[in-house]
Parts: sequence; structure tokens; C-alpha cells
Amino acid sequence: MKTLLTYIKEAEAAKKAIGHFNISNIEGLWGVFRAAQSLKVPIIIGVSEGERKFIGLRQVKVLVDSLRAEFDYPIFLNADHTYDLEGIKAAVTAGFDAVIADGASLPLADNINLVKQAVAYTKEANPEILVEGEIGYIGTSSQVMDEIPAEVTSASASLTTPDQAWEFIEQTAVDLLSPAVGNMHGMLKNIANPKLDIDRIKAIKEAVGEVPLVLHGGSGTTDQEFTAAIEAGMSVIHINTEIRVAYRDALKFSLQANPDEVAPYRIMAPVVKAIEEKVRSRLKLFSHQ
Repeated sequence: MKTLLTYIKEAEAAKKAIGHFNISNIEGLWGVFRAAQSLKVPIIIGVSEGERKFIGLRQVKVLVDSLRAEFDYPIFLNADHTYDLEGIKAAVTAGFDAVIADGASLPLADNINLVKQAVAYTKEANPEILVEGEIGYIGTSSQVMDEIPAEVTSASASLTTPDQAWEFIEQTAVDLLSPAVGNMHGMLKNIANPKLDIDRIKAIKEAVGEVPLVLHGGSGTTDQEFTAAIEAGMSVIHINTEIRVAYRDALKFSLQANPDEVAPYRIMAPVVKAIEEKVRSRLKLFSHQ
């Protein structure tokens, strides 16, 4: 099977993007996997620090590996938003396919230092494990919010510049880069998320050359903006809040529709289906299907 980086590079060359979807349990994993399998596209499973603690670091690795082996399928596992070197080391030791060393909330020099350490440790352990760095703070909330959080702004002064992106990859040697380009984590209730700065994405991509770009905070972004972002140079797109909302809404409906049901597999079947449908709709867009 090809490496994750190869799949990402192939997507980039074809002006497509690989979907990255977070999960907390096996219902989420089945929903995401079945959506990808139905479209025959590679998929990245993400687990944040909180999600890893809930499902189990080694346990989620075994689950993803079992799908890869049983179905001979390009499914990969990423340690999403990891804020210290110990967390990076744990994911690398567990055999994750990729890790994100997230120092975006730190001063740039401290961010670079964290990512450099993560790259050095990871590449010594296994050169094929990808390391992603993030530059520009876009928040941490995976919630549906009334307004943009105070600590997050789409003002141009807070967004990643091409020069910053180039300096970051030169000093850290990261495999993947996630810039701040108007994106934010979470979704807004009654208004659209801030618009992506497509021209900025193009300029950053020109500056970083062969290093693939990753778009975080994809939930709530319009189809048109996704398409433009992929065309401009985004090769991986992260979605989390959207599928969490689909999970919650489907579970609520299932419990209300079947108040006497106590079998978890019957209660949760509509949840898996809702996640599958949401993920499939995004993957079709990302892969031009």
C-alpha cells in the first residue's frame, strides 16, 4: 500500500483533497470508514488529545489497523492537535501514521522549537510518520457557537503570511503545514463561518513549494469555498464539528423515536448512518465525485 504522503501528493496534483475526520468511538469510525469505502477514496482518521483519552491511544490504533488489514484499504490515523512533546512521543510509539505538533497559540519561536523537537523525535523513530505544524491561531473549540470566540480573529494581521510559512518550514522541516487563512475551529449557529482568504492560500502554497497544506476548522465552510481552497493548494481538509452535530442529532432522534429500545446497536445504527451520510457528502466534494 502507498504511504499517506504519497496519497496526499497525488490528491494535490489532481486538485483534490483527502478528508480528515475525527472520531471518539467505534460508531464514528464505522461511519467515516463506510463513507470513504463507498467512494473508494483514502481517508484519515483523527483523534484529538481528548478523543484519544476516551477511546484509548492503543485501542484506536488497533481498530484502524484492523480495517486497513481486513479490507486492504488506505485508512490512516493522525494524532490531531497535540500540544506537548510527551503527547507526540506517545502517538509515535503507538504507531500513528501522522502527528500534529500544535504550538499555534505560542509565540512563533516557541512554536518552531516545539515542532523541531517533534520532527527530530518522530523521524528518528520512523521516517514515514508525518509531522504537521500549525502557524496562526484559529481557536480550539469544536462547538456550535453564537459568535466568533474573542481569542480568534479573521483580521489580516492575525493570519499566516507567505514569509512566515516559508520560515516555519525552513526551520522545522515539517511534512505538512496548517496555516491560518480565515478558518476557525467550530461552527457558528446563525451565520456563516468567516470566509477563507483564497488569495492567501495561493500565496502560501507558492511560498512553501512541495510541502502540502492542510485546512483545519472545515466545519461550516461552504462548498464553493472548499472547492476554491482545494484549487488554491489545500490537500487535506479537517472536519469534526459537523459530524459531532450529526451524531448528536441522530442519537436524539433515535432515542425519541424508540423510547423503549435498550439495545445499543439498534439505538446507534441511525447515528452511524448519519455520520456516513455527512462524511460522504464532504468526500464527494473533495474528490470531485
